[in-house]
Amino acid sequence: MRTPSLTLSPPKPVPPSLSLTRRNLLLTMSLSIPCAHLSVTSPSHSRGLFRMPPPRLVNRYFLVRSGESTFERAGVIRTNPVSKTSVDSGLSVDGLRQTARAALELKRLGACEDDCWIWPSITQRSYQAAEIIASVNEVNHIRIVPEYSFLDARGLGSFEGRGLATLSEVYASDEISADIKPPAINDGTPNESVADVFVRVTQLMSILETQYFGDTVIIVSPDSDNLSILQAGLIGLDLRRHSSLYFSPGEVRLVDPASIPEYKQPASAVFRCVNPPSCK
Repeated sequence: MRTPSLTLSPPKPVPPSLSLTRRNLLLTMSLSIPCAHLSVTSPSHSRGLFRMPPPRLVNRYFLVRSGESTFERAGVIRTNPVSKTSVDSGLSVDGLRQTARAALELKRLGACEDDCWIWPSITQRSYQAAEIIASVNEVNHIRIVPEYSFLDARGLGSFEGRGLATLSEVYASDEISADIKPPAINDGTPNESVADVFVRVTQLMSILETQYFGDTVIIVSPDSDNLSILQAGLIGLDLRRHSSLYFSPGEVRLVDPASIPEYKQPASAVFRCVNPPSCK
């Protein structure tokens, strides 16, 4: 007796609308997510982006110029990074006194009452100043964060080794354009324009505003230009006028966000600017 053969019919094709392809699976999953959970964060509200002048600051800042160095005591300009950790780049006797007064001023202002971070350049006088500030304000040394490049003294090119009185020539050029660099020199000393320093200090502020929140940060610079250019950027002042914010050795200033004024055009057409602080 023959066994009837079993005929198998081919499977019916699955309609394209029901095929479980990766594309359809992802589409199905995306449709199952409630729209209310989808949000787009504006780049301008990201903490990682920092622009000058800032719409707000998330930390409190004190700007401090270290006391006078041995080179400055001798009346000599020294901005070559090679010498920044040398003994002669350290604090002079007067510089030690100036720094001690700065540390006491910070204590009077309550800068470190709830603890603080101290960010000095690794230039000898700045780091010495940071140690004095930490000691007077009873700050643990682990809160001293040395900065290796963004706070280097402004490189003044061929002015290296000349008298401090010649700084007036540099500032006269700065008032013409923030892009003018001091003449170059072949000994390795950088020749930085105001705009070059502005980039450095803006990068520093971007790091600080991203790394900390609700903290107090004391920035210790070996020279005035880092701080005057930074302050000009923070308040939206034409960078060509940064020297009007000159910091004396050992000077302390609080950056109070509430005190940052709305920029007003100066009466002189020389400094007229439509996009402060970057004015061309």
